[in-house]
Amino acid sequence: MLLPQTKEREYRFKLALRIGLPIFALFVAFIFQTLITSSQTLQTSFFVEATLLIGVSIYFIFYLIYNGFSVKITDDTTKTFAANYLKSYLKNEIKKRQNYTLILVSVSNLNDINRLYGLQNGDRVLREVVNWIEEYFQTHNIEKFPIGHLKAGDFIIGLDGLEAHYSTVFELMCLKSSDFKVDDIEVKIAGAMTDTSYSHEIDYLYENLFENLQKNRKLKDSSNQTDPNELESLVIHAIAKDDLIIMMQNVYENKSVIFSECFVKLKASNGKIIYPKSYLKIINKLGLGADFDLLVLETILTQCEAQHTIAINILPTSLRNDKFQARVKELMRESKTKIMFVLFEMEYYSFVAKYKNIIKTLREYGVIFAIDRVGSIHSSFLYLRELPIDVIRYDTYYSKEERLEQNRSIIDGFNLMVHERGIKSWIKNVEDEKTYNLANEIGIDYIQGKYLCNLEEIKEKN
Repeated sequence: MLLPQTKEREYRFKLALRIGLPIFALFVAFIFQTLITSSQTLQTSFFVEATLLIGVSIYFIFYLIYNGFSVKITDDTTKTFAANYLKSYLKNEIKKRQNYTLILVSVSNLNDINRLYGLQNGDRVLREVVNWIEEYFQTHNIEKFPIGHLKAGDFIIGLDGLEAHYSTVFELMCLKSSDFKVDDIEVKIAGAMTDTSYSHEIDYLYENLFENLQKNRKLKDSSNQTDPNELESLVIHAIAKDDLIIMMQNVYENKSVIFSECFVKLKASNGKIIYPKSYLKIINKLGLGADFDLLVLETILTQCEAQHTIAINILPTSLRNDKFQARVKELMRESKTKIMFVLFEMEYYSFVAKYKNIIKTLREYGVIFAIDRVGSIHSSFLYLRELPIDVIRYDTYYSKEERLEQNRSIIDGFNLMVHERGIKSWIKNVEDEKTYNLANEIGIDYIQGKYLCNLEEIKEKN
């Protein structure tokens, strides 16, 4: 339970005590006084006093109720602290602790979400962001921290201690937020930090947070705004020079490594790292998909020392390229390493017959095939019926324990279908024990994620 919800319950309980106990005490005192002063029939004054006491009690009750509900502790939408209460709470915390850090978390594209998906989905996104923040901090053993909804998509978090103590946690949170989605709604999250070394005045700290947020956004924009021509040149040069950074993560079945998945980044000549989000657009635009995928495959087979299958994400344009197919056949004849091609499932629905023949041919040379993002918005039973695949991988939407449990019947259905066809199921991004245990309980064959193994750069053969 979030700290704001705990505080709300405490406040309501104290309010009930404030209302009930004084009235009860008055009645007890009144009756006691009456009993000890009167042993005969009650006089008229008793009834006058009782009427006045009841009248005052009713007024007192309504006064406390009115004032009680005028104090708003939690925000109705997000169940975090309301803006005014958060401000007064943080003021007191700063006075008590002296060294204190504030973190601003902002949903940058909330207006777009409200416009495209509706206000209800916008509110749902805010609630999911709060849950995500709570889960993230819990993984770093930070619990019962104050968090409040300031305005629109802005949340403020208070933490005991100075900024330097939380800088790594904050930076990792910003990195992880780049993959955050609510269903198929992309959520853009930005953040900023400040602490009491800047000021002990809450208003100044708030101002500094938003100044830092703007600076971070400008810095991020300037770092991302590489000239398109320059970026094309950097990508072409990196591919020509074989400047690849290949990371691997093991995939497990019953805690035994079955295969590893590869993740590829490019190392630009200016020293920067180019991520798939940037280079894939250029590769597709320039028609370099087949050349790039062959380069990755050849690099892995020549440099990687693996005792098990290696999974590689392959572009659909590569798979239907004759040159790519011919070279894959040559490489698989020469290599002892088994290869799995991971195909993004939405790309193949209009070419099923063609891809079916290609997959059949390459399977004869030992290539294993997996369809990715099954269970997402583009899922089709057509792939299970027509394509001779070996593995399906569920969409990352199901990689959280809560969502996996909520959609258990869907996953059970998919598992039943694929297992009857001799196909294995696979889930990635499993980051905690609860999700891991649930995935095993449901019967998902292959499990991948930081809970089991971190990413490692490939080791070259001796």
